Amino acid sequence: MAQPKSPVHGGDSTLRRRLLIGLGVLLVAGLLAGLLARLAGGGHTPRPAPRPSDSPRATAPARSTPASGSNTGAPATPSSGAVALPPHTSSPTDYAAAFAQALWTYDARKVTQPDFVSGLRLWLTPEAQYADADSVAGQVPDPVLWSRLRDTGQTSATGDVAAHVPDAYTKAIQQNPAALTQAYLYAVTATAKVTVTWDGGSRGAEDRAITLAVQCRPNSDCALAAIAPTVYP
Repeated sequence: MAQPKSPVHGGDSTLRRRLLIGLGVLLVAGLLAGLLARLAGGGHTPRPAPRPSDSPRATAPARSTPASGSNTGAPATPSSGAVALPPHTSSPTDYAAAFAQALWTYDARKVTQPDFVSGLRLWLTPEAQYADADSVAGQVPDPVLWSRLRDTGQTSATGDVAAHVPDAYTKAIQQNPAALTQAYLYAVTATAKVTVTWDGGSRGAEDRAITLAVQCRPNSDCALAAIAPTVYP
């Protein structure tokens, strides 16, 4: 999807300094370098929005987790139908699966681009030093492209979402467990089959995957910190 830029909380230098305090040990995991770059305000490669011509294509529980079917893991849908609300859960994988489903499920005919982005930002942690709003907005088509999606009647539906903690993250934390207690950020990769439809009956499907940084402090609900620019297996 085409990706607009939006402000990142705080200056790059201040954010980078705070993140290094809380997450510096994760630098030992080369596969997570991209995730840390995103958390520090780094750039990423835009993902194109699907079009009718597209070809179909451990400290946390490292298990596959559906985004629906439980009171703790399933997101509630607001009356506006814009974006599902964050679930009340302490499971990083449940939270990541629910967010991915909210991100990949929309009806461009019924919701505006600003409302969709605003709804997704409700999932962010209130801890500004870890909340990367830019990475969230970057997953949504810009207003011009969104208007084209609306004109063609595009909707996106997401099947069951599976979520797991990447092995690289688990190994990094095992090397230094104390690192987790600074920010309680978990890397979680979510995957699903997404079906996109347009006016006139056109339809396309593709496999989607995304790696998230989810904050789950003890005795608190989880919240989204950032979206990595790279998917980690």
